[in-house]
Amino acid sequence: MTHVKVFEFNPFAENTYVVYDDSGECVLFDPGCYTPDERQALQAFIETQRLQVVRCINTHCHLDHVFGNNFVYRTWSLLPEIHRSERPVLERFEEVCRLYGIPAYEPSPMPERFLEPGAVLQFGGTRLEMLFTPGHSPGSLSFYCPEAGFVLAGDVLFLESIGRTDLPGGNFEMLIDSIRRELFTLPGETIVYPGHGPATTVRHEMEYNPFL
Repeated sequence: MTHVKVFEFNPFAENTYVVYDDSGECVLFDPGCYTPDERQALQAFIETQRLQVVRCINTHCHLDHVFGNNFVYRTWSLLPEIHRSERPVLERFEEVCRLYGIPAYEPSPMPERFLEPGAVLQFGGTRLEMLFTPGHSPGSLSFYCPEAGFVLAGDVLFLESIGRTDLPGGNFEMLIDSIRRELFTLPGETIVYPGHGPATTVRHEMEYNPFL
């Protein structure tokens, strides 16, 4: 069985996800842990559950989703994995932190390999299909688990809202197309785990999302 644990981290109230199954392996998605207490909370959960962290994934590379990349690398020797279109965003991480006046950030390590849409991320007994969902950022990826019936959507789709498109690399029409093409074609009961806020379902967003 595949499990999803969510932590709300950093001043942007970002959702960090630990996806794990009965094999004991887990993958970290969007480690946004910023303070020492947040880093400790993430590490304590992993150690208490006796999990082995095997990969670190950024759905996209806006600052609030990558604050913990350095911590993950120092703790578990894992480099972040991203879509190649997100590399310029990650390279600007320190610059953007300064623009936002964010103190005491840790520079993110750079990836050594890139994720390809259409591929499958597999660990333990879990399979996650990689969906290309740009629009909020140039190379946003979503991760769909058909067996467990959920999708990790990053900042693409929220409860009755969508990701902002006024940041560099954002595109409103592209975002709407990504949601309709990749997410709204999933079963209606699919749970949507967003990058901020509470979970929702594909059916709920199809019926009630005012942007769609």
